[in-house]
Amino acid sequence: MTQPTPKPQSLRPQAATFGLSTDEYDLLVSRIGREPNALEAAIVGAMWSEHCGYKNSRPLFSAFPTTGPQVLQGPGENAGVVDIGEGWGVAFKMESHNHPSAVEPVQGAATGVGGILRDIFAMGARPFAVLDSLRFGNPDSPRTRFLVNGVVEGIAHYGNAIGVPTVGGEVTFHPSYQENPLVNVMALGLLRHEDLATGTMGEVGNQIIYVGSKTGRDGLGGAVFASADLSNASQADRPAVQVGDPFMEKLLLEATLEAIESGVVAGVQDMGAAGLVSSTCEMAYRAGLGITMDLDKVPTRESGMVPMELCLSESQERMILVPVPGREQELYDLLDKWELDVVNIGQVESHTNYRLTWKGEVVCDLPVALLNEAPKYTREGVESPEIKAARERDLSGVPQPGDCGAVLLELLSHPTIASKRPIFQRFDHQVMTNTVVVPGAADAAVMRVKGSGMGVAATSDCNPRFVQLDPYIGAAAAVAEAARNLACVGATPLAITDNLNFGNPHRPEVYYQLQQSVQGIADACRALNTPVTGGNVSLYNQYTQGDERVAIHPTPTIGMVGVLPDISKRATLGLKAAGQILYLLGEHADSIGASQYLESLHGLEAGRVPPLDLGLEQKVIDGTLALIRAGLTDTAHDCAEGGLAVALAEMAMAGSIGLSVTLDVPAEVRTDALLFGEAHSRVVVAVQDADATENKLRELGVPFVRLGESGGDALTIAAPSRGLHLSVNLTALTLAYESPLIGIMG
Repeated sequence: MTQPTPKPQSLRPQAATFGLSTDEYDLLVSRIGREPNALEAAIVGAMWSEHCGYKNSRPLFSAFPTTGPQVLQGPGENAGVVDIGEGWGVAFKMESHNHPSAVEPVQGAATGVGGILRDIFAMGARPFAVLDSLRFGNPDSPRTRFLVNGVVEGIAHYGNAIGVPTVGGEVTFHPSYQENPLVNVMALGLLRHEDLATGTMGEVGNQIIYVGSKTGRDGLGGAVFASADLSNASQADRPAVQVGDPFMEKLLLEATLEAIESGVVAGVQDMGAAGLVSSTCEMAYRAGLGITMDLDKVPTRESGMVPMELCLSESQERMILVPVPGREQELYDLLDKWELDVVNIGQVESHTNYRLTWKGEVVCDLPVALLNEAPKYTREGVESPEIKAARERDLSGVPQPGDCGAVLLELLSHPTIASKRPIFQRFDHQVMTNTVVVPGAADAAVMRVKGSGMGVAATSDCNPRFVQLDPYIGAAAAVAEAARNLACVGATPLAITDNLNFGNPHRPEVYYQLQQSVQGIADACRALNTPVTGGNVSLYNQYTQGDERVAIHPTPTIGMVGVLPDISKRATLGLKAAGQILYLLGEHADSIGASQYLESLHGLEAGRVPPLDLGLEQKVIDGTLALIRAGLTDTAHDCAEGGLAVALAEMAMAGSIGLSVTLDVPAEVRTDALLFGEAHSRVVVAVQDADATENKLRELGVPFVRLGESGGDALTIAAPSRGLHLSVNLTALTLAYESPLIGIMG
């Protein structure tokens, strides 16, 4: 008598081990009409993770403007691409490697660089710049120093070895990042319009070609690891941190770009989070087709690997290429000279399933659409009462300092403001010989486009304190600051990529921060004509210890790209000569709310974030660009952390030239607000021709204030009506500014 086939045992009790909630497991069962096997559950768990599926954030993204005449490729591909003119495009994107860097900082940061570079050359673009946006905890903590040095070593190791310059970024220190540092890496690449590649499968019958390193067990489960809170047990997840080989990536880069330029590939995709699974099923989804792959053919570097490991390993330096039908042998011949593993592991099918075989048996058979359409959650956001109370705190009783010169030195020595030279001097920022404005010289990096007169500028920006106290204004201000920084080097802002770093979205106060930040970014991008071309979401950035949950300050990092039509007309922040006239474009600050000064000197993260007028912001940007392009200035600097006094000090130190400024303080404005308040939409310029400058600014309707002039060997700020006379020599300023990071970096 034939025995009935036993009903598959339900894996529902183990749903969490696959990264699924029980409700999500039940949804999976209902959508496929059966119980999944363990491999299928793990694959769905990875693809439905926040890192891959964006299930808590994607519903919010409809607010973003994503199109414009400058956009060649918007969201949905490996990277966004903007048109910069003369047939050139720039591909750019930002990604995070936060959790891996928390447990293994060197490899976590190194593979963050490697992963974002693959996203760029998968678009057919040659990477030519990297920027890193880093956030760490208490600078006096041994753990922070361990993380800082490890992350910097990892970025330097990978970027220097592969030969792509690290040209900019930012570093913030705050206790909220103590156990959960942020490592956001942005990369840019240059391509001709005709070489723009996409991650699709082409047509039925196309081969699926695995190219690059062999698959190992490193990085296993990385997507799920990145979609959960850190805890004391996170060190056990060290296998979820990948190990990078920049020399192999260099071979892969050259091979991929040659294949694209030769016209022999129909689709290209990096193997990133969730490894082989995400790359192949995303390509199939874009094509509206299915695939069948034989896991026995996947090249391995470790014996005894099983389907779960082959599918979800996040081993580095691997790509999927789909050849143009009939040109398969050309692709094989081209790749053979690069001595990479090149294996046909499957083919594109007319069915719409994701089908995997192993030792002759089908071990996974799931709809492609199911894998790529994670459930979406729209949660209720509620502002934290504690944060609201801090924002509305009355600051009128905060005492004003007696010695503003001492305050300035203290602010300059805060690691968030202080010189980052000890970090960026470890990076090769001149390799490829394109970098014309180097780290520390200006508010944004500038790279030449060889064979043309154009330049490309890039920056990354976010003030997490602003976002903590007011996520809408704080996130919008990050966009505005990025655009302003590009204008300060002479670049027209074009578009952004974002990296949305937040805590656990199941907490109503965190979801509120995410909601408000997305809307703030959307409104600022729409006002400043800088559409969103792509980005990354990193949630669950909080540390759980016992019953305590410590979330990071919400950090929606903005990466922005701009173009200089004539690279010879650019500006840097350092004063160039004595006798130049200094102007403030914009309006003086009138509040100490949410400032670094208030935090550093008074221990308060409180007060209202300065209001943001995006119309005024655009005028200041236009005015700055007009002065630079008219040849009226080659010195411009944004006022940001630390306010006007810090901006002036930075300009003096960068040029080794002093300056003298006289301020007229309105009766209703605090002196410390005028000096150290962090109002938006402000740029300081130095000019020779005062009349022409003022005429140009009036013509454009840009508000401005004449401050003083350059010269001498000290920074002097006077406000006679208040009895203020601040004077600090350049030597003292420089010592305060240059020392802090030297100590942190050992």
